[in-house]
Amino acid sequence: MAETIRRAVIPAAGIGSRMLPLTKAIPKEMLPVGDRPVIEHTVRELVASGITDITIVVSGGKSLIQDHFRPNPALVEQLRAAGKDDYAQAVEDVAELARAGHITYQDQHGPYGNGTPVLNAARGLGSTEPMLVLWPDDVFVAEVPRAQQLIAAYEATGCPMLALMPMDRSQSQRYGVPIVHEDLGEGLLRISGLLEKPKPADAPSDFAAIGGYVVTPGIVEELHEATVRWSRQRTGEVYLTDAINAYAETRAVYGQVIAGHWYDTGNPADYLVAQFAHALADPEYGPVLRSLAAGIDAGLDSGNGGGGGASGS
Repeated sequence: MAETIRRAVIPAAGIGSRMLPLTKAIPKEMLPVGDRPVIEHTVRELVASGITDITIVVSGGKSLIQDHFRPNPALVEQLRAAGKDDYAQAVEDVAELARAGHITYQDQHGPYGNGTPVLNAARGLGSTEPMLVLWPDDVFVAEVPRAQQLIAAYEATGCPMLALMPMDRSQSQRYGVPIVHEDLGEGLLRISGLLEKPKPADAPSDFAAIGGYVVTPGIVEELHEATVRWSRQRTGEVYLTDAINAYAETRAVYGQVIAGHWYDTGNPADYLVAQFAHALADPEYGPVLRSLAAGIDAGLDSGNGGGGGASGS
């Protein structure tokens, strides 16, 4: 029987170069989607999926992340004294979320590449347990949280697991694309490797890896060996994809097609889409945006140039 997954890693050490200059002073993980920063969406997903130990791997300049999840009794007291109980409760809810997820922080050390924070966290945990890895610039909207779907798929196989979604092959150069060895039904695929951002003609399947993983000790060992090789030559980067490929050469790896909608916030265009989609789904803000969009469309249709956007602050 597969071990229960209790731990998760959120790599949050990147500089957010695709979102500069916005991320020059604000960590990309703290950019808002709706009324909360994007990393909070990830933490909420993990806690809702039963995760009780979350490690956020950070680098310099990321103190705002800690500040956000840190309790602030003085602010809560000030808000309650002013009769703003709803705001006070919202602040307390974030601190309670951090307690429920038992969030700890770890500084990143080692070579560049998205495999390094995973290895750092595994060393810090000192555990041989499997763990979830979710990136903090993803927002997944689903009836059953993505993390919970991954956990269920892992429990059925006991093997490393990747979150997948259907993909138009014309978009293959944006993603890691799995090599599908066997379709087991119910969205569960046995895979034999990943191709990183292949050209459409070279894409081995119609699925894309979307930044959610169940990492097992065998994958961590592959990351360790890659880091040892890097320390000898000091060239290249250490990638989680490479470790998964090395593992899959001799052992089973699976992918689970996730039911739901995935939004990336790592570049300006996708960030705007995530913002807009989140707002449209909100019962308060959705009608306002639909009215605004209808007004802009009407202005364009009448030849007014669509100028008349929302005013005020």
